[in-house]
Formats: sequence, C-alpha cells, structure tokens
Amino acid sequence: MSLLLSSSVLLLCCCLGAVWTALPIGRHEPLLDCEKTSAVCRLHNGTVSGVIHLKRVRVTAPVTITGQISGLGAGLHGFHVHQYGDLSQGCASAGGHFNPFGKNHGAPSDEERHMGDLGNIEAGQNGVANINIVDHQLRLCGPLSIVGRAIVIHANQDDLGRGGNEESLRTGNAGARVGCCVIGAAAQ
Repeated sequence: MSLLLSSSVLLLCCCLGAVWTALPIGRHEPLLDCEKTSAVCRLHNGTVSGVIHLKRVRVTAPVTITGQISGLGAGLHGFHVHQYGDLSQGCASAGGHFNPFGKNHGAPSDEERHMGDLGNIEAGQNGVANINIVDHQLRLCGPLSIVGRAIVIHANQDDLGRGGNEESLRTGNAGARVGCCVIGAAAQ
C-alpha cells in the first residue's frame, strides 16, 4: 500500500512539474487572472441585434451586465445564459439554461435558480431594450465561467418558475429563442 501511494505521489509530482514548466514564466493567462474580467456578446440574429457587456472589477464583486438590444417586440423577454456557445444551428444549439448545480428555474433573486437565470429585459414600443443587470452568481473565470457560453433572448416573458407547470421549472415558459450570441473575453 505504501509503495502504491508513493508511486502515485511521484507520478502526480512529475505531471504537475511538466505542466508547471510548460507555462511561460512571468506571463498571466487570461483564464488564470480573475482579478478583473470583461466579456462581450454581440447579437446579429435576423432583426435582433445589439451588444452586451459583462464586467467584474474584482473576484468578490458581482457581474454587471449592460447593453442595448434592438429588433424585439415591445414588452418583457426572458434573458438567460445558456449552456453552450454553439450557434451552428442558430440559437437552438445553445442547449438549455446554464445550470451546473441542477436546480429548478427561478428569478435572479431566488436561492433556487439556474446560474444562467437572469430574469427579463423589457423592450419599449421602439423594440429597444436597455440592459443594466447586476448578478451575484455569474462567473467570468474559473470552472463555472460563462465565457464561451451563450446569452439567449426569448420571445416571451419569463414567468420566473412561478407558472405552476413543469416547463416553468425548466424554462420559465419564455418561448422561442429570438436572439443569441456567444460570450467572449474582451479587452479590459
């Protein structure tokens, strides 16, 4: 047993040493530097377009989401981070809401919610929605980072998991996906 444990520790040290020496000295990789992080998501889906900015100023700070989206119908629209940044089949290939903890769908202020549940955005009569959201669960770096995933805007209002049916607890009954974009790392 002792020999097996010693061999395992030696193998682990060798592997870590190989990874450590492969990293350039004095160079900070963007995904490793979590002190300040910015991301951007640009929509170009038919008539729906706009730019969404995501920013966190320090590790313990919430993520601030700002931007403007045009081409929407007047009213409330579900606004979520989805699991994949795959838009090869339009917004349909972005998967479901980003939900690494297997929770039910909910409002951004609920304890029981998907990490990607950001509630609703509201478009005026001119079809423009101005976004200003602060979220304490989203991450822009680390193993739960949303960079590389998608933001999806839905046709209908998100019922925030209060619709009284199974679909409400999965998607908020927010309807079709009318706009989406891939979240990418941005210059600070």
